[in-house]
Amino acid sequence: MHPVFQSSRRDFTFGPWKLSAARTHIMKSAQAERLADELHMPSLPEMMFGDNILRIQHDRGFGIEFNATDALKCVNNCQGMIKVACAEEWQESRSETEHTKEVVKPYDWTYTTDYKGTLLGDTATLKVVPTTEHINTEKLKAREQIMFFEEVLLFEDELHDHGVSSLSVKIRVMPSSFFVLLRFFLRVDGVLIRMNDTRLHHEADKAYMLREYTSRESKISSLKHVPPSLFTEPNEISQYLPIKETICEKLEFPEKLEPKPEATLESMCVKSK
Repeated sequence: MHPVFQSSRRDFTFGPWKLSAARTHIMKSAQAERLADELHMPSLPEMMFGDNILRIQHDRGFGIEFNATDALKCVNNCQGMIKVACAEEWQESRSETEHTKEVVKPYDWTYTTDYKGTLLGDTATLKVVPTTEHINTEKLKAREQIMFFEEVLLFEDELHDHGVSSLSVKIRVMPSSFFVLLRFFLRVDGVLIRMNDTRLHHEADKAYMLREYTSRESKISSLKHVPPSLFTEPNEISQYLPIKETICEKLEFPEKLEPKPEATLESMCVKSK
């Protein structure tokens, strides 16, 4: 059960950066149907927070934001679908209770996404380059005042009571840096657990951010040594999930800054080039 929800928007200034977190209500059904058609999906997650957002924007326009619609654009509807006994039953239920279609097209009903954020800016944007540099986790463990913290749920679906699929993002700001964790968590009961994490770290004295994407996954049958109570706790179960993919990137600040910001969809997904 989720607590009674109230819309909110919080802003925080960190040097030249404006950090904004907006949390509002679940997308209305008519709007969700239109968006599902645009994304070529039979249905959207049960709880789709289309107006929820975490935005990190420099005062010259460039930056990065995290939102549910762009995340769903990174769902692969052509391959990698999980075949489980409940899939057909689930699709039939969703197609009847939501906008009914004559044929339910194949799609990833788990909403697995490798979304890493949406870059902001017009002519001035963050430049994404591969790197061997890693986020200094020891530095993040240091006891430092937390000046701002926010967590935003982007979408969640209980997979017709067969598990959970969720995407959330949280940020914490310290005097010397800010840190973001975007987490996609999937649990298909009796089948598998999957976790796609994107970590973003910026130190105030650096002209770049570090972004690390990590994908972990395990079949439930391989987790017999793990207490089932941990299956519902992403922070606890992650250490038992083998790493399938890791991508480390620098998001370098533009050399020439332009004052006109405009959102663009660039480098959102791991596989988009």
